[in-house]
Amino acid sequence: MRNVRVVYRKYDERLHWHQWMQYLGEDQYGLWLGAPPNSVSQRGSEPEVTHSQAHVQLFSRDRWFTAIFNDEPRSTEIYADITTPAEFSDDVVTMVDLDLDVIRKRDGQVIVDDEDEFAEHQVQFGYPPEVIAQAQATCDWLVTAVTTEEPFLTVYKTYLDKVR
Repeated sequence: MRNVRVVYRKYDERLHWHQWMQYLGEDQYGLWLGAPPNSVSQRGSEPEVTHSQAHVQLFSRDRWFTAIFNDEPRSTEIYADITTPAEFSDDVVTMVDLDLDVIRKRDGQVIVDDEDEFAEHQVQFGYPPEVIAQAQATCDWLVTAVTTEEPFLTVYKTYLDKVR
């Protein structure tokens, strides 16, 4: 089994969320990594967080998001982070978190989160206009895509089966 290091940073380069995950495969949507129950992740240098349910994560090679797909009974089924496109080198995947999140709850409700943080960081970190536009366009697309398009409908379930 091959492990891959996942490293999210903020626009000012500070370490954000990071963890080790299992390589599950690649398809037309991107790279799929998995974390079995009781895996851990960490935000910056804060204490580790243990995840009781399995989850898988998709890293697109050219789109401005990553997506976490949580196993039941977690109420958040899909958590998509708006990010710069993922960069792949050896066994490390890195990207910059651009604050906005699109969340699909298990009951089908879709929420956009951290719009205030996105607005604040545009000023604080000096996001270029093209980064702001791409982040917002990706967020707008995801609001609909998480309920109408693959890999958000069934594709992820085959990867989730591998880490349960």
